[in-house]
Amino acid sequence: MGVTEKTAILVISFGTSYEETRKKTIEQIESDLHHAFGEYPLYRAWTSPRIRAKLRKRDGIHIMDIDEAMTRLKADGIRNVIVQPTYVITGFESDAMKEKVLAHKKDFDSVIICDSLMVTKQDKEEVCQAMAQEYHPDSDEILLFMGHGTEHVANELYPEMDELFKHFGYSNMHMGTVEGDFSIESFLDKLKNLHPTHVHLAPFMIVAGDHATNDMSGEDDDSWKSILEKEGYSVKCTLKGLGEIQAVRDIFIRHTRAGLDRLSEIQA
Repeated sequence: MGVTEKTAILVISFGTSYEETRKKTIEQIESDLHHAFGEYPLYRAWTSPRIRAKLRKRDGIHIMDIDEAMTRLKADGIRNVIVQPTYVITGFESDAMKEKVLAHKKDFDSVIICDSLMVTKQDKEEVCQAMAQEYHPDSDEILLFMGHGTEHVANELYPEMDELFKHFGYSNMHMGTVEGDFSIESFLDKLKNLHPTHVHLAPFMIVAGDHATNDMSGEDDDSWKSILEKEGYSVKCTLKGLGEIQAVRDIFIRHTRAGLDRLSEIQA
């Protein structure tokens, strides 16, 4: 078994129970990575026990967790593991993922964990431009993204992206979060001063799953759509995960390539 055959790519995602968005996002990211790096076997792991259990019970689909995947990699004779997470930020999920992966480090020659979607200045700028090109909001509408939000220090990425939109001249693009300090309620006062004709909501998450379907665009009184409509705004919702956008998937490819380059340097 040569160096290439002994190296594999492990794609780690939180997961989703929504089949349509799974195929358009997580599976499309995996497909693009396989196309870009077809000489390396590709493995999948999801970190959400709840979602994995739901898929197993509802659909008969078994998806490995990190421990299972690392054990399988070892059993398959893989010596070098390139881990590509599909997280947006390096928050608590990312921290837990790294801890679980590195617990198996002794079983391999090399374990390299690549960056999540947005880590460097280049990453953030590329995502900013990708969102503008994907949605190109009209001058009389506000485009409000729904990020997840977290108590982790990485939550600062969301206001940073909001500022980056303005830096590049996208004054009608804004960022909010389901959790944390940038809720829809905190955005309402700002919205009143902007006087938009329409508000366009879109998820700033890899998949358009439960948060996008219910918290953002659901019919319950506490959804972002309902809250904005109650304030008198005309609201449009787009259920498109970040993973559906080619320019976003290209960033994951770039990060995986950087991981493979690091492996080459180690082996040189």
